Order: sequence, then structure tokens, then C-alpha cells
Amino acid sequence: MINTASEKPPSNLRAGFSVSTRNFKKAVNRNRIKRLLREAYRLQKHLLAEQIEAADKALIVFFIYTGNELPDYKTIEEKTQASIKRLQKILHENNIANT
Repeated sequence: MINTASEKPPSNLRAGFSVSTRNFKKAVNRNRIKRLLREAYRLQKHLLAEQIEAADKALIVFFIYTGNELPDYKTIEEKTQASIKRLQKILHENNIANT
């Protein structure tokens, strides 16, 4: 397949987001939570992307919201940041072990 200027090259970092239908019956609520998750991830993914690029690896991450209550953005942001830091630590440990 030939890459043209209009096509994006494949990314080394991909993410997916999911919210349980069991806990949130209304699609409006599920979509709101997914929007919050995507925004929090979008603002913080550069930390993870830099490390992935430096290690010349690929990573696919899938966030699943398992809570029972509608969260606010601050909570989602804190938990996303903690998850990214944890992934960075794991990547760092694996990178050291492989060298």
C-alpha cells in the first residue's frame, strides 16, 4: 500500500474506550463518560507517546470505565494520569530488561 500525503502513517500508540451498558442504561450517559475519557487521554498521551517512540515499540491501550456513578472531569483526569504513569513505569522496566 502506498502512503499518500492525505493518509496518516500508522501510529505506534492507539487507545479504545468503553463504558458498561449494565451500569449506564442511557446512551447519553455512556457517551458523556467516553467523551471525558477521550479528552483526558488526549491531553496526556504525549507523555506515553514520547516513550513509545523512543523505544521503537507499539502499544494499544483500552480504558474500561467500571464505576456506577457519573464521574466529573477532575476524577477522570486523575485516574487517567495515574494509569499513564503506571504504563510508563511498566514500559521503562521492560525497556531496561530488554537491553
